[in-house]
Order: sequence, then structure tokens, then C-alpha cells
Amino acid sequence: MMKYLPLNPEIFIRNRKRFVAKMDKNAIAIFNSNDEMPTNGDALFPFVQNSDLYWLCGIEQEDSMVILYPDNPDPKYREVLVMVRPNELKEKWNGHQLRSKEAESISGMKTIIWLDALDGFLQSWIHLSDTIYLNTNENDRKASQVPVKDYRYAADMRYRYPLHNYKRSAKILKELRAIKTPLEVEVIQKAVDITDNTFRRLLKFIKPGVMEYEIDAEIWHSFLSQRATGPAYGSIIASGDRARTLHYVSNNQECKNGELILMDFGANYGNYAADLTRTIPVNGKFSRRQKTVYNACLHIHHFCASILKPGISINDYTEKVADEATIIFQKIGLLKKSDIKNEDPANRAYRKYLYHGISHHLGIDVHDLGTKTEPIKEGMVFTIEPGIYIEEEQMGVRIENNYWITKNGNKDLMKNIPITFEEIENLMKSS
Repeated sequence: MMKYLPLNPEIFIRNRKRFVAKMDKNAIAIFNSNDEMPTNGDALFPFVQNSDLYWLCGIEQEDSMVILYPDNPDPKYREVLVMVRPNELKEKWNGHQLRSKEAESISGMKTIIWLDALDGFLQSWIHLSDTIYLNTNENDRKASQVPVKDYRYAADMRYRYPLHNYKRSAKILKELRAIKTPLEVEVIQKAVDITDNTFRRLLKFIKPGVMEYEIDAEIWHSFLSQRATGPAYGSIIASGDRARTLHYVSNNQECKNGELILMDFGANYGNYAADLTRTIPVNGKFSRRQKTVYNACLHIHHFCASILKPGISINDYTEKVADEATIIFQKIGLLKKSDIKNEDPANRAYRKYLYHGISHHLGIDVHDLGTKTEPIKEGMVFTIEPGIYIEEEQMGVRIENNYWITKNGNKDLMKNIPITFEEIENLMKSS
């Protein structure tokens, strides 16, 4: 069960109200928890809750459901949380299962139905309704083709109730989950603060000869000791030339004197993610060239923060950053005027040294739901993470903070985390 302190149930109460306000008249919406996924033999992966269901109710337990039917003639059943009936034998093996009062305190939902009693209720509600909202994974980065519970459930419902009107919950959720309430941002900020403490710990720990996996272990130790569930994603601990591999997760090599080490990690607290990247010198002192490249990356980072505000689209934002990166890369000797003059507009010259996106939505998922094409709106949370990767110099630098979009600009949720080369060197020296 959860390591974090109980979250404010008002987070989930407000999220449900926001979703219900977008539903058609006389419609019912059904959300399922994720499957328990097998590894080998009789073993299971640690259970990870469906992000959409969690966003609506805050429940992490498997075999849970949320049913929203705001026009139900019986007010008691306008929002229903479905849970597995606690089983004494299963609890002896796997531990405590939520009781109805516990589930109510987490979710703010007063009507709890046990899963083994659901069918008798659900059929009558479906017969009363005109439209059924069902959920699927519409994250644009989705790659898996595994037929998970949401898709199996949708196929079963369409078979059992073929004449209803069906709609996609995911289309609503992509819009709503992108806009964080202040209560959600409070939880993200807690994940950020845990990540901050951990980074400061690493600055005192890292020295020549340390192994990447030892740093990884320090991250786990620090996160767990602060009530985080653990890392929000596989930590990237990449020293030397390995920093040019964007999703390097082997973390099994020695960090050597004279190298930079790129660390991309963030805490999961209350199922909300932080996402930090810092690049630091293994020996505590940037060389002149390392400092030049680092400051160039930091300049681009600050430029990004100056234009990431309501009204700009991700595409326009990316093009403006590309123009600035082109200027900076020429200043630090990576690009020549001829490279820029002869560049392919579809594959601009700067991309040799910065070959990934600059920002992504952040929330319950590290790559959270949100549009890439519509203008950025107040309330969204984004990463800003420019990088400079130089194969000829066996060097990679990335600097990443998390920003909450405000009415006229943004708020840096990681403003307290050391970011300048002076701050980093001073903290490493003091250790």
C-alpha cells in the first residue's frame, strides 16, 4: 500500500466534477483499474493503477472501478466506487484490503459497491442511460499493443449493449488532465521537494570511481526515506559519453575523473511525478569547455522559460527554441555559418546536437496527457529540458525543471534546486 501521507480527497472530488460537467445528458461513464500483470512462473509485477481511474478517485487497489451517472434517478448512485470485497484468506497472503470507510476517506465517494454485487446494479443503470462513456489509452506516446482491461471491457460492453451510443472518455480526459488544479500542483511540488533533497544528497556523494548504480541506489534510499513511492520512472545515471543516449538506464559503469554525469530522475509522490535533470562534474569542478557547454544549455533553458506561456503552441515554441539554439550552437563552435545556410528545413542543423523535444506535459504520468497542437493554457505543467550532445567531445548536457503555466507566464516549481555551475561546484566542494 501507499507510503505517502493521505492526499486531500478534494483533489478527486473536483476532478470528478470536472469530468461530469463534460458528459452528455443521460450518460454513464465507466472506468476500470489496470490488470495485474504477470512476470514469470506465479509472480506478478508490482501493481500500477490506471492513471485515469486514479485521477478520478485516488484508489490504488486492483479490481476497482468508478461509475459516474449524474442523471441517475436515484441520487445515491450518481457516483459509485466499486471495490473487491475484503477476503480474509487473501489478506493473510497479500495484506490489508480497503474497507468501504477507508475507500470513502481516500476518494470522497460515499457509495461503495462490492465487485461481486455490481452486475445487478449496472444492468439497470445501462438500460436507463442513452450514452456509455468507455475509456482507452489515448496517450500519443503509447506503443504497447497488449489487449489490456479497458479494451477487453469495451468489446464486452458493445457486445452486450450494441444499440447504445458509445463515446470516448479519453477525449475528455486529455483536455482535463492537462490542466492541473492547485491541489494537484501541491502534490507535484511535494514530489519536486523530495527530488530537490535527493539531488543535494547526491552532490555530496558523487566522486571519481563511484558506480552509476551506486548513485541509483542513493536515489532510491533518499526517495523512500521521504515517503515517496520510489522513482517516477527509470532513473538515467549516465556518465561521460553515455549521456548522449537519451534513455540510458543500464546505470552499470564507473564515473571517471574529468567526466560529466547526466542524471535524469524524479520522485513519485501520491502518484504524481517530478522530472529533474542535472549535469554535474564527477570531480566537482567543470573544465573550461564543460562550463561553456553547460552555460549554453542553461541559456537555452532560460530562453525556453521566457516564452513558455499561455497562447503559444508547442510547435511554435519548438521553432523559436530551434532558432535560439542555432545561434548559441554557432557561438560555442558547434555550427558554422555554412551549416546553417545549407540546412534542410525538415532536419535543421541544430538537430545534430539537440535531437529531442524540449518540453512535455507532466502530472500523474511522467509523459502526461495533453495536446501538442492546441495553444498552451493556464494550469498546464510542463518540463523544460534542452540538451546539447556532442559526439566528437563525448559529452552530453541536459538541464530540466518543471513549470506550472500561470495566467501571464509560468512558475518554476524547481526554482530552489541548484542549477548554476557556481551553485553546483560550491555544494560539491563543501562536501
